[in-house]
Amino acid sequence: MTMAPEEPKVEVPEGYVKLTIDGEEVIAPKGELLIRTAERLGTVIPRFCDHPLLDPAGACRQCLVEVEMGGRPMPKPQASCTMTVADGMVVKTQLTSPVADKAQQGVMELLLINHPLDCPVCDKGGECPLQNQAMAHGRADSRFVDKKRTFPKPLPISTQVLLDRERCVLCQRCTRFSAQIAGDPFIDLLERGAHQQIGTAETADVLDMASRTSSGKPFQSYFSGNTIQICPVGALTSAQYRFRSRPFDLVSSPSVCEHCSSGCAERTDFRRGQVMRKLAGNDPDVNEEWLCDKGRFAFRYAQASDRIRRPLVRDESGELREASWTEAMRVAAAGLAVARDARGVGVLAGGRLTLEDAYAYGKFARVALRTNDIDFRARAHSDEELSFLASHVVGTEGVTFAALEKAPTVLCVAFEPEDEAPIVFLRLRKAARKRGAKIVHLGQWTTSSVHKTFGELLACAPGSEPAALAGLASHAPDLDVALAAEGAVILLGERAAEVPGLFTAVHELSARTGARVAWIPRRAGERGALEAGAVPSLLPGGRPVTNATARAEVEKAWGVSVSDQPGRDTNGIVAALADGSLSGVVVGGVDPGDLPDPELAYRALDRAEFVVSLEMRPSGVTERADVVLPIAPDVEKAGSYVNWEGRRRPFDITLENTGALPDCRVLDTLAVEMDADLFTQTPAAAYGDLSRLPESSVRQAFVPASADGSGAGVRLATWRQLLDNGSLQADEPHLAGTARAVVARVSAGAARELGETVTVSTDRGSITLPVEVADVPEGVVWVPANSGDSRVRAKLGAGHGAVVSIEAGGE
Repeated sequence: MTMAPEEPKVEVPEGYVKLTIDGEEVIAPKGELLIRTAERLGTVIPRFCDHPLLDPAGACRQCLVEVEMGGRPMPKPQASCTMTVADGMVVKTQLTSPVADKAQQGVMELLLINHPLDCPVCDKGGECPLQNQAMAHGRADSRFVDKKRTFPKPLPISTQVLLDRERCVLCQRCTRFSAQIAGDPFIDLLERGAHQQIGTAETADVLDMASRTSSGKPFQSYFSGNTIQICPVGALTSAQYRFRSRPFDLVSSPSVCEHCSSGCAERTDFRRGQVMRKLAGNDPDVNEEWLCDKGRFAFRYAQASDRIRRPLVRDESGELREASWTEAMRVAAAGLAVARDARGVGVLAGGRLTLEDAYAYGKFARVALRTNDIDFRARAHSDEELSFLASHVVGTEGVTFAALEKAPTVLCVAFEPEDEAPIVFLRLRKAARKRGAKIVHLGQWTTSSVHKTFGELLACAPGSEPAALAGLASHAPDLDVALAAEGAVILLGERAAEVPGLFTAVHELSARTGARVAWIPRRAGERGALEAGAVPSLLPGGRPVTNATARAEVEKAWGVSVSDQPGRDTNGIVAALADGSLSGVVVGGVDPGDLPDPELAYRALDRAEFVVSLEMRPSGVTERADVVLPIAPDVEKAGSYVNWEGRRRPFDITLENTGALPDCRVLDTLAVEMDADLFTQTPAAAYGDLSRLPESSVRQAFVPASADGSGAGVRLATWRQLLDNGSLQADEPHLAGTARAVVARVSAGAARELGETVTVSTDRGSITLPVEVADVPEGVVWVPANSGDSRVRAKLGAGHGAVVSIEAGGE
């Protein structure tokens, strides 16, 4: 008699358990939720409240399964989204258990009792989990014959989010997202039992039906749009998108966000040549499944009524008139050639460019204009900053989002994460909430970023940040020790360029403690422009123009000679135009109001002999330009951004056949008119040309600078809020409705003297704002840099750390 061979015994690794699901043995890590284990087997258990990035709630009860432990079945079906796996567990899902199937059908029937049958008009219709699961796991017939519950609708939770309460299945996804992920408890569960519903947070009374709004604190969050996307029904809808289209009418394209340096994955949905909405893409390495509201809702600038669609040429009467591309290119090339051969032409590239476009600007400057006078930094900047970027940032891939999440300590220097890089803020909050990371903010007052990251504020006056870092060992020894731990990170914002000596202090702190440093600019194109060489002292790949070996690598690839003298930075180009040292300038989407001295910038443009503007919409530059060349927004071109990590984020064209051209194509054609070849006819060609350059082995050494804490008087602290007067937020009234208040923050003592308003002034002008008390140091006033009437650069001609005067304001 032949014995059947015994099946080999499967060894269970340490930290894992063995269980059976629908008759199949599976090994799963301890602590894993049942619903996740089943998913890995290919069994999809229906659910509404479950979300992989939210804490379990067990609110909807749709994911019920039969569970047996130790040979004894549990008396009732269990929620698989809250139960963790255990050794020897036997699980039967709806596929093998009539009990589980009946339980899921019963829950679905309960959810549909009061749910309206308005799928044809519901924005979620066609992409609704409730529809799908009702078909797959619900009963074919309804036994409910009574009148369904109704509410007045929609209820405006904010200017962006509208609530249809009768559709809500109380899954609590929105409330958990707001409390756990964003740290903004703007939506909460109200009432109990059959009367339970969601509304705004901090609400003491039942919703006011007469006004159809809710009482309590106003809804305000930079991340509110995520609640719309993760809502499994049509309860939360977008005021911007509501009733504008249906999912089956849309064409979807993967894309990358153009609004900050995180490079978030997006999905762009369009219809008949117009973008209807943007959704967060699923990218665990970058933005996971989240987007800030600016990235989600600020896309209508590409459809603005005043968008420049055809080239413009200034005629003999001084007026801009439409022209053909052929004429405009001919006039621009001739004017630039004359200006180049006279006293030269500078290039202001701007910080919103793709990697490919930035490379084209850099190559255009060196090949067609024969100059190193190019800079992408359309903001406050310094030689110390450029030296730091050349030695510590360009060509590196050190700190990542994952590293931030695992870091035991993070020090934020001159960086307000929620306003300047919202997805970085979410990772910092996650690290603090899930792993207990210590988040320390070197700044002026306890901002929402400090609160929501459970952080610690190291308060200092604007301009004294270098001294604060230099003295960490004495006044914050615990932080000094923590930064020496493995994985500690220092996050450095672009505002550091306004504080002399701050980059040097960060360099020395990093060298002493071993903490890694990450530079996080505010604009999406800045890291890519740095890598592409759109700066006065660096060629592509961080090659110093003064280094013969590095320069020879580029000259061999391009077939031209490159000047060995560093060019002028943005400030230098503007000053040279103003005093007549430069004859012309090429401007790529730069707003003069963002420059350190807008008044000087306008004088410089007026003085320039020839100005070429590459722009989408009219601006202070186009008003003074001799030739205006329209360029394509992101949705109408391909390309890539390099995010703050150094990670390339490519995207393809979304709207085709619009006739719009990317900057690299416009510059390539313009160069041909000037008898030069760039080989950047397309973004793909531009990236290919850049990629063919050999990797540089030359790195520029950092040149320290001294701090400057001089100047008596009240110090100005300022940065840009996420939602402000930015040109890419044009035509977005719903988004503007949730922008943060435009106020001046002063100490309690100063507020008592000033009253309800304060006037902040310099010899250039003044700004009057309502007063709000904050824990700022005495002798410091904080105002937003570009919100409402608080346009700091344009009105004060000053920036962070400047000395200002303050007095009680008028009405």
